[in-house]
Amino acid sequence: MAISKEKKAERIEQYLEHLQKSQGLILTDYRGLRVAEVEELRRSLRGAEATYQVVKNRLLLLALQQMGLTMPQEWLEGPVAVAFCHGEVPAAAKVVLDFSKGHERFAVKGGLLGKTPITPAQVTALANLPPKETVLGQVLGTINAPASQVVGVVASGIRQVLNVLQAYVDKLEGKTAPQAA
Repeated sequence: MAISKEKKAERIEQYLEHLQKSQGLILTDYRGLRVAEVEELRRSLRGAEATYQVVKNRLLLLALQQMGLTMPQEWLEGPVAVAFCHGEVPAAAKVVLDFSKGHERFAVKGGLLGKTPITPAQVTALANLPPKETVLGQVLGTINAPASQVVGVVASGIRQVLNVLQAYVDKLEGKTAPQAA
């Protein structure tokens, strides 16, 4: 179905707006999905701060070119829908891949992470990353470990000095106590 130049310009502007807000995007082949299934995916992606939209390939390509982004041409062949990731890309990738497990004809074609094209295998790798909070906790633990070890070594040295002093005090008290009696 042909659309007017005004509608095309509006769509390109809409795609540009999504691209500017997005940290990445995931391209999918949605053939074989019913409208209800697409809506289910859209609802799931909202929780991951992403929107899912069926796109006109040529218009998306024009928007990408205006943003200075490139990707393999074959990713924009056939029916394409895009998950624009306004939040964390791994969270959206996980939702898309979980959805694809229950729908065999649905496929990930590729995507962009920032300005870098990523393959379907890389989208899968992103989906398998632990949540951001877990990674931050692991990094903090790694940074904190040497400091904890230094504190332990210093504290053990101080403890040894205190133990020696306490033993000396106990020895002196032991000598002075019998003399006083």
